[in-house]
Amino acid sequence: MKEKFIRFISNPRYIFGIYLLVSVVSAVLKYLSGPLSYNNYLIFRNVFTSTLAQRNIYLQYPDVHFDSNHYGVFFSVLIAPFAILPDWLGIVLWNVANTSVFLFAIHKLPFSSRKKAFFAWLCLQEFITAAVSLQFNIALTGLLILSAVYIYERKETKSAIAILIGMFVKLYGIAGLSAFFFVKNKWKFIVSLAVFGGVFLILPMLLSSPHFGLQSYADWYQSLTEKNLSNQVLGNRQDYSLMGIVRRVSGHSDISNFVFLLPGILIFALPYLRIKQYKYLPFQLMILASTLLFIVLFSSSSESPTYIIAVAGVMVWFMMQKQQTPFTIGLLLFVIILTCFGFSDLFPKFIKENYIMKYSLKALPCSIVWFRVMYELMTKDFQKDYQLH
Repeated sequence: MKEKFIRFISNPRYIFGIYLLVSVVSAVLKYLSGPLSYNNYLIFRNVFTSTLAQRNIYLQYPDVHFDSNHYGVFFSVLIAPFAILPDWLGIVLWNVANTSVFLFAIHKLPFSSRKKAFFAWLCLQEFITAAVSLQFNIALTGLLILSAVYIYERKETKSAIAILIGMFVKLYGIAGLSAFFFVKNKWKFIVSLAVFGGVFLILPMLLSSPHFGLQSYADWYQSLTEKNLSNQVLGNRQDYSLMGIVRRVSGHSDISNFVFLLPGILIFALPYLRIKQYKYLPFQLMILASTLLFIVLFSSSSESPTYIIAVAGVMVWFMMQKQQTPFTIGLLLFVIILTCFGFSDLFPKFIKENYIMKYSLKALPCSIVWFRVMYELMTKDFQKDYQLH
């Protein structure tokens, strides 16, 4: 019985199947609960219909959905195959498509099958949070991982496409460029970015017009600027970040992002001074882990469903440890308990609302892991201190 259980949890096929089942079930339940429950999908669908009608995709449309869109106009092309379907089918296929990108990325990681399975098991709770919200963050996590994996595989064009898809939908995607120094054929990579960047710029214009497409990029900038300001409010459901912790604990919502970003970027960049380590795959993977954590911890737009990105970064770090120590296991448990289950019934409502949410404590374990990742990037010998299998 014990051996069967171990084989079950060690086989990626089983956990991958659970992911796909969760994506279908969560989408169906959202649809059955009514339009208010799948409002995110209605926003996504309206990006497509508004682009066709050449209406500003960043305005409020209370007759269609509440809240507003913050994705780039290129998203109209991605959501089109789902938006033309009936909602009940489009929602399901949308969730399955996002999940498939994430699972494919896990499959492509240079880990053993056993580690890939555990990677997926440990991300499951955060995946459910994002899947229930019908979030693109699931696919974005996969794209960020793939952008790095394709560089390891010397498939520069595929890496460039993964980066551009993420970037043209949600600016987080640009973080895929963190692996640029590991690119073997840099000219091919740069040309691929330029060519497909031009293609992705033009594609939404084929659904609308050149004027509308260009205007939409200007409107996107304005939308993101306004959203960033609105996120920096004490007590809202955004800014679950390292910056949010400081702002909320100190009670000063007016502390600028740049106070955190400038030193954060400097710390993030320090490992790139270790040029001799570039050739080792574990070093490159640790940079990926740092990237996935950084873009969430240093963004005022980080909300609960965004943490599938950061937790994936934690798991990349954890899976590479040559020997699991009480310290690394303790950090992992801290992430699982407070980050992954912080908003669940594991904690009483009073603690959730008055401490975990109020002070952005969901970000705390991942922040500690990020500093640990930076320490390892600066001090470890990546030729011998890590293992992938």
